[in-house]
Amino acid sequence: MGDPFGLIGRWFMDLLTGWGMESSAALTLLRFLGAGVMAIVLLFACFFLIVAERKMLGRFQDRYGPNRIGPFGIFQTIADFVKLIGKEIVVPAGIDKPLYWLAPLLVVMSIIGMWAVVPLAPGFRGTDLNVGVLYLVSVGAIGTLGIIMAGWSSNNKFAMLGAFRAVAQLVSYEIPMVLMLLVPTMLSGTMGVVGIVEAQSEMWFIVAAPLAALVYLISSIAENGRAPFDLTEGESEIVAGFNVEYGGLAFGMFYVGDFLHAFTVGALFSTLFLGGWRGPGAEQYPLLGLFYFFLKTIAVWFVTVWIRGSFPRVRIDQLLALNWKFLTPLALLIVAVTAVVNKLAVEQGWSRILALLAANVVMAAGVWGALALHGRTVRRREEELRAGAAVSASAAR
Repeated sequence: MGDPFGLIGRWFMDLLTGWGMESSAALTLLRFLGAGVMAIVLLFACFFLIVAERKMLGRFQDRYGPNRIGPFGIFQTIADFVKLIGKEIVVPAGIDKPLYWLAPLLVVMSIIGMWAVVPLAPGFRGTDLNVGVLYLVSVGAIGTLGIIMAGWSSNNKFAMLGAFRAVAQLVSYEIPMVLMLLVPTMLSGTMGVVGIVEAQSEMWFIVAAPLAALVYLISSIAENGRAPFDLTEGESEIVAGFNVEYGGLAFGMFYVGDFLHAFTVGALFSTLFLGGWRGPGAEQYPLLGLFYFFLKTIAVWFVTVWIRGSFPRVRIDQLLALNWKFLTPLALLIVAVTAVVNKLAVEQGWSRILALLAANVVMAAGVWGALALHGRTVRRREEELRAGAAVSASAAR
């Protein structure tokens, strides 16, 4: 029970070498098998994620979710999958075929690839890269590239417009998200994801940097392109957006990528700010650490679904203004203040957690005051415009 994952790995290694395979070849084969098993498990998990999200959204919005196919509608996703594989894939004329078919694969591959560096439990991870945070950023950007390729290669103006929105939104919101990744990197002193989890043995980073955690969560939801930031898909404006020319399993890949990305956001947030697998008894019993990890991940995923079911879609100008006028300057301020306070706390012998928490409280108070002042200014300007319009209408009469 102290090292179940290592025991399984050693058993498979002994089995392969017992069959006459060299140790290096056996290790390579085991790594490929592990990656394949992880990908298959994540893809099958989408069946449960989709039906669970539909049920939750139904309850949030005072309606039923799936409730016909199977007990409590739990087989609805399987019925949808059967429907997708039975649909004829209609390929438009004039498309760029290599990019057209590669785009949905890139979207799913980029999301599954991020799980390679996520430590699920003590001793249970794909790999421990010393630049794991940089790996997450680079692999996550491949999904954005797939969305752009889908719109560009579809030979459809609505798909192209959806791709343009993807460039404006996803690439823009990666800036505050990447800046917030610097905070756990600074606090832990490493870019390795395993090291970041191990550095949260005394206190989760969300306690020392709550503003960074909040900005990261908002940016991740926007980068995922989910409500209220689902501007890449606007049925009243651009039909289905970048994937409008896809059908059958090709469309299903984008569908899977959307739901799996939402769950991956929860996994990354829990890893970076909630201690990952850490919890009482997790180091002695790795299976307990696996339970803690998925419990935290599901909690964050629930919050993202809650947000999706509660807020309407914002306009594109509001979305970009939120990023460039608020989140990005705030992210730069958080990084600068965190770096200075963290350095001073180490040099002066202060309690690092208390110093960082106090700095976050001061920043939050300042942001609240700035937003209140901005709101009063906007309301006063609107009142002046209405008063001017009323005077003009009276003069015209």
